[in-house]
Amino acid sequence: MSGRADQAAVGVVAGAEEGGRAKASAAEYQGALGSLSVNAPLPDVLARGLEELRAAEEAGDLRETARCGLAVAEAYRRLGRTAEADRAWKASYRAARAANHAGAMAWALWSGGTLARQRGAFRLAYRLLRLAAEWGERGGDVVVRGYSLAGLAETGRIQGDYAAVEELHEQLLAEARRRGEARHTVWALEGIAQMHRNNGAYDRALTLFEEAAGIAERAEDMRGWAWALRGMADVVSVRDGKVEYALSLLSRAEDACTAMNLRGALAFNHKMRGNVLYRAGRYEEAREWYARALEEFGDMTEPRGTALSRLGLTKTLARLGRGSAQTEADLVELRGLLEGIGLRHAREMVEKAAAELGVGPLPEARGRAGAAGFSASRAEALAVADVAGLR
Repeated sequence: MSGRADQAAVGVVAGAEEGGRAKASAAEYQGALGSLSVNAPLPDVLARGLEELRAAEEAGDLRETARCGLAVAEAYRRLGRTAEADRAWKASYRAARAANHAGAMAWALWSGGTLARQRGAFRLAYRLLRLAAEWGERGGDVVVRGYSLAGLAETGRIQGDYAAVEELHEQLLAEARRRGEARHTVWALEGIAQMHRNNGAYDRALTLFEEAAGIAERAEDMRGWAWALRGMADVVSVRDGKVEYALSLLSRAEDACTAMNLRGALAFNHKMRGNVLYRAGRYEEAREWYARALEEFGDMTEPRGTALSRLGLTKTLARLGRGSAQTEADLVELRGLLEGIGLRHAREMVEKAAAELGVGPLPEARGRAGAAGFSASRAEALAVADVAGLR
């Protein structure tokens, strides 16, 4: 069954203006949940989703079961309830497969791939997102195909493989602007900005984060707005040393995350607050925020955030007088953890910390496992990333 008839209802904004000025919509909220706002508090989404899911199951409506299950899976994922999210997306996929609906299968696979990336399972993320893109194409659902290609691009960016995904980000940005999709325009701008920031192009990064924040605010996309403010805070902190301004941006973003109960975004906000305070030499305060973020990421079983928070905490404890031997041991362990997750820039990140703290060069650990597998998975997945197919 084709998903073409459903596209307008699940994310393509008719008559949207160029540049993403339309109101943001939540394409993952479908069927009986299609009226939910992109800014709906996640506990409310979950409660409504479970209610509608039970009704669809009782009615024997497999398509609606898949749709409601998708919203439930996404609510669980964003609330950090990863085991429940895993069960929910798989149940949504089974219902979609039983209904022989390619588009609904693609959406479930997209949710599963996004969850896999959140859990640090990058090889699985590439596989599921590649399948989601393929099923979206088979079902004629350009929206889920676009989301899946964006997921592939984001997975590569998080791994630090900018050469592989920078062009894909730019292509998806151009397509999002053409279609007037505010939420994806904001996502692409933020991804490109993050790559510029990590490459030291702070002026360009700030310009893009500011543009993303403006579009998100006009489109009433509070999630995208919060992420953009976090990026702005990072840049003005590292480039200009504007500590209080950066903290005020993070406070505004935190309010939005709290209102929606975005646990992952909130934990990354708290880690960034630790970064800002660390750069300012306010180590006691930084230690508190890194420890808080570490606990939050641990509760969500989020390995990347957990490791990055541990890195910040290790650096802070060293500044507060922790012995060099323990600092060195912690950094060696963290290098292995980050490389094991599949972050290709982990070695550079940790060795830079070691040099900064005067404990480098670090002793070599055992060889990195799985690097070739990650490269092969990424190459295979990105081979299907044809943005022209969205038209």
